[in-house]
Amino acid sequence: MTLKQEVEQRAVLTVAHDDYGKKFKSYASFRVRNTAISEDLVQDTFKKTWAYLVKGGKIDIMKSFLYHILKDLIIDEYRKRKTSSLDSLMEKGFEPSTDDSKRLINFLDGKRAILLISRLPEKYQKIMRLRFIQDLSLKEISLITGQSKETVAVQIHRGLQKLKVLYGSASPNLLPLSII
Repeated sequence: MTLKQEVEQRAVLTVAHDDYGKKFKSYASFRVRNTAISEDLVQDTFKKTWAYLVKGGKIDIMKSFLYHILKDLIIDEYRKRKTSSLDSLMEKGFEPSTDDSKRLINFLDGKRAILLISRLPEKYQKIMRLRFIQDLSLKEISLITGQSKETVAVQIHRGLQKLKVLYGSASPNLLPLSII
């Protein structure tokens, strides 16, 4: 790049900074919600543009080129902030917990409910096992049992009601120890 070309490119970039600088700062500030970071992003936008011009790059429409660079820098800032926020929390003493007690309780409650299906009337046991243990759809259950989908749906609903009553009244002592 010759001295004359460099002076011309500086003039073009200076005019672009004067024309679009405030708009870019407000746009970036709106996106990142931090004035200092938005000013840095706008400054980096013009630095990258200058580096591109020095390498001999040609810009047809300066405003759209600058917006494109700024948007990419904002996206990079979003990505960078996500990783650094966890790091900063860990520096402040936050330790992510691995408390699996709720998951274990849900698992044991599920086992308990499966065992209570055997206490339902025979009419509901088969339907409940097909639906909740084998995870079959109403259509599949109706094909297996030869009943309509509506009848199957009603039996599942009634079986659930009876299961809820059994679940509420059954004490944990009635279940095998291997499950509890």
